[in-house]
Amino acid sequence: QVQLVESGGGLVQAGGSLRLSCTVSGSIFSVKSMGWYRQAPGKQRELVAQIGSGGRITYADSVKGRFTISRDNAKNTVALEMNSLKPEDTAVYYCNAVFRIRAATPLGDYWGQGTQVTVSS
Repeated sequence: QVQLVESGGGLVQAGGSLRLSCTVSGSIFSVKSMGWYRQAPGKQRELVAQIGSGGRITYADSVKGRFTISRDNAKNTVALEMNSLKPEDTAVYYCNAVFRIRAATPLGDYWGQGTQVTVSS
């Protein structure tokens, strides 16, 4: 069974740094995109950063210049380096990946279980 396995997260003071990592476990055919979303209490889930086809990177305006996303295509992993963290970055962070499990199968949208990031002021 294919799963997205996340690691990282935790509690950090404002101005600190954290690193999130996500790996696609199991055999898959091809990955279209990998990225991170977050959801704060009482708010909708929002895109944080994503690496799409051809390496195109998208960041939310609120994290530009502070967060860096990277992807290892050979290992089907994606990481999010978060620097200069702010209390408003507090949320559950979810890994997302869009890929085909086998050739000629439709693209699937997969999510990790979520990892808590808490930034104290």
